[in-house]
Amino acid sequence: MNSGDVSRKADFSNDMTWVVTCDLTFDVTEAAEVAVQIVAADSAGTRTSEQFDVATDGLPPMSIDEIRTPRGERVHVIHSLPGRLTIAYRSELDAPPKSSDTTGQLGIRVTGSPPTGYERQLYLRPSRYCPSDHLVGFAVAEFGMDTDVGSHVSAITEWIRRRISYVPGSSDVHDSAEDTLLTGMGTCRDFAHLGIALCRATGIPARFAAVYAPGLFPMEFHAVFETLQFGRWYVHDPTGLAPRPSLVRIATGRDAADAAFSAVNSGVAELEYLDVSATVGSDLPWDDSLQIVELP
Repeated sequence: MNSGDVSRKADFSNDMTWVVTCDLTFDVTEAAEVAVQIVAADSAGTRTSEQFDVATDGLPPMSIDEIRTPRGERVHVIHSLPGRLTIAYRSELDAPPKSSDTTGQLGIRVTGSPPTGYERQLYLRPSRYCPSDHLVGFAVAEFGMDTDVGSHVSAITEWIRRRISYVPGSSDVHDSAEDTLLTGMGTCRDFAHLGIALCRATGIPARFAAVYAPGLFPMEFHAVFETLQFGRWYVHDPTGLAPRPSLVRIATGRDAADAAFSAVNSGVAELEYLDVSATVGSDLPWDDSLQIVELP
């Protein structure tokens, strides 16, 4: 896509509604601090209802702190005594209104402020799972340094879709974009990391997004990546497993280390159970790979 082809921007239904849920159970054997990122971001839509329940052996935990990021994403930090820690989240959301500015009139949902210079620099740099500095030679040889950012990102996304096999369980928390490139296989998380690394290696700011994904099978948390184009962040999913217009943002960061759905910061707690669901109240939207889509 060339930068002038703005007519291909995706349209969204004002009637789209979502129901997203997540249930987690941890076996806490030593008093622990557990941080979870499972709540839909404020930008994702208008909440018509929301419930977030936490208990240890049926009783309230020692404490729960909610931390909001500058982007309106929420991290819940739970301090739990030993026992069975259960977390239950459910939310119903309506689609956010379209912007009244020029971009919004073309069908894009414009959310928040344009990226800052700091964000651009941050998302150009290598990170733990996206060591883009190690992939510069390969990325430039394979994709060049095209000044048409849209076409360049499309080529990277399509290359990953054709050349990397989606294999559930084929990677673990230690695998980076380099490992995915070398093995030729991975999960949605790995596909996103490779897309980010190849974009950064060729001078395009890119970031990671954790999302709820209606239509995904089997249902789980999903990972996609976003690139900076036309002064906005647009979403890409090399797996093609769920329509991008239906995605619900949870967390955003340099890579999965910034957007993990759970982390045990201290103590001992083992995840025993995870169940995720995400549905839309109407038919799933069509996802044309030639369209550019902004994730609210």
